[in-house]
Amino acid sequence: MAASETQGVSIDIRALRKAFGGVPVLRGVDLHVDPGEIMVIVGGSGEGKSVLLRHIAGLETADQGSIRLNGMDLQEYLRLPVGEKPFRLSMVFQSSALFNSLTVAENVSLRLKEHHTHPPHEIQQIVARCLEQVELAGTENKMPSDLSGGMRKRVAIARALAAEPQIILYDEPTADLDPILTEQIGQLVKRIQETRRTTQVIVAHNVALAGRIGTHIAVLHQGRIVDFQPANALSRSDNPHTQEFIKAANLSL
Repeated sequence: MAASETQGVSIDIRALRKAFGGVPVLRGVDLHVDPGEIMVIVGGSGEGKSVLLRHIAGLETADQGSIRLNGMDLQEYLRLPVGEKPFRLSMVFQSSALFNSLTVAENVSLRLKEHHTHPPHEIQQIVARCLEQVELAGTENKMPSDLSGGMRKRVAIARALAAEPQIILYDEPTADLDPILTEQIGQLVKRIQETRRTTQVIVAHNVALAGRIGTHIAVLHQGRIVDFQPANALSRSDNPHTQEFIKAANLSL
C-alpha cells in the first residue's frame, strides 16, 4: 500500500479495567479515537497512560472491558496471521528501543525482514523513503550510538512508518528532548497525519505540545478519562482536575 493510500482506523475503548497485584490502574476507561486523528492522552505520573497504550498495542490483556479497531475486537485482530490482518499497527517506545548492534537501515527494516513481506530491493526503497520522511536521509549505515537522542527518536518513528501502519502509538515520544527537538518531533507527527492520514495516539506529559499537534486531548486521572476536549479548547475546560493539571504544569495554552 502506498503512503498516499494509507487510511487511519478507529479505536473504541469501553469500560477497560486492569489491576496489577490487586492494585487497580485502569478503572473503567472509555475513549473513542476517530480514523486519522491525533489523540493525545495526558495525565500525571502513575495515572496509567502507558498501561492504556500498551493495552491498545496488545502488549497487555485487560481484566475487563473491550478494545475494538475499526469494529474488530483487538484479540481477534491479534490472532490473525500477519498476511490476513486488515490493517497494521506500530508502536514507538519511549526509549526508542533500537538495537545497538544493528545499523539504522537494519533497525528500520527489521519488521519487514521478519515477516518476509517485501523482496530485498523493495525493503531498501522503503527504508530510504521512511528515513527521508523523518529527515534522516543518508544515515542508513550509521549505528544508533552515532546518533543524538532526537535522531534516535526519529529512527524509531521511521521504523514504525516502514510497516505502512494505519495506527501508530507513541509512548512519551519527546521525553528527555530539549524544546527544539520536542517541536521537531511534534511537527513530524503532524506531517504523518497530513501525508498518510494515519490514526495516531500519543501519551505525553508536554501539554503545550499536545495542544499544538493534537486533534483531541483526553485527560486520564485515577484510572479513568475525566475530560475530553478538542486540543485547542483544553484550557477552557471547566473540569476541575484539568484546570489543576494545567496550572501545575504552569501552562497557558
